Amino acid sequence: MNLTVKDLGEQGLLPILQKYCPAEIIGDDGAILSLKEGYSLVVTTDVLVNNVHFSDITTSPEDVGWRAAAANLSDLAAMGAEPLGITVGLALTPNLAIDWLEGLYRGLSSCLQVYQTAIVGGDVCRATEINISITALGQVAKNEEIRRFNAKVGDSIVITGYHGLSRAGLELLLHPETGSNLNSSQKKRLIQAHQRPRPRLDCIPHLQKIVKQFPIAGMDSSDGLADAIIQICRCSGVGAEIERIPLHPTLKEYVGAEKALEWALYGGEDFELVLCLPPDSARELLEKVGEEGAIIGQIVPGKEIKLADGRNLSLSSGFQHF
Repeated sequence: MNLTVKDLGEQGLLPILQKYCPAEIIGDDGAILSLKEGYSLVVTTDVLVNNVHFSDITTSPEDVGWRAAAANLSDLAAMGAEPLGITVGLALTPNLAIDWLEGLYRGLSSCLQVYQTAIVGGDVCRATEINISITALGQVAKNEEIRRFNAKVGDSIVITGYHGLSRAGLELLLHPETGSNLNSSQKKRLIQAHQRPRPRLDCIPHLQKIVKQFPIAGMDSSDGLADAIIQICRCSGVGAEIERIPLHPTLKEYVGAEKALEWALYGGEDFELVLCLPPDSARELLEKVGEEGAIIGQIVPGKEIKLADGRNLSLSSGFQHF
């Protein structure tokens, strides 16, 4: 028998969800978490809506859970923060299968376990469409936060990995016939980039050493690389010269160099970090983050953001909710 949310009701549902949470933390009206002395609390929230951020066509419930956790952990990484825990708010349709809901929580837990993070609370209510609201809590040493307004003229612009792969993975899932020029491992690489992104919390220990010496500007690239560069420059009151955007060979083979560049700039949901820091520190960071990272340009005086071909970078092709 395929049980639904309506079959169990709220009181029957809660024990199923609570088994994914630490027993010593959940059960009261709120979670009690401790901060290290000299640290600030970082709070970030993302809302995911069925048929907007995910669908049964492209994303299993496990992948929905992984992506939901990864998106919020990525925001913490963008602030230079270590995760403390997440809360999960669910608006569920009465006929939603319990198997789907458990799959969601298995995906959440799988991602969180990689980063030693727990689900510390949440809420459930009835709705006409599935909505998932994740709030992530993190901590960062005071005065060592990564902020968008810290970019300075002369800083190098660093990305921690390739862009455009998630957009390509989504295209393959929606239109699998378009991947006839790719082998199975290439397809898997692109699809995994979309379904199982990795928040770059692995960069935090290296960034913590640098930010003690110099302020770092940065954010994640969840809304696209172009968006991240423009947001940082606007907040910092500076311009930028983008010298090169590395393109993954599989991405270029799949759609050609021109489309690959468009997806790298505007595709979104790659969840890499975009950082501005002194050149020597940028090179030092790249030695730690791996060969997929790159210096793509530099911060310059003024307000213009120029690509290598002389065009101004804009948000005209970027993702917008409205």
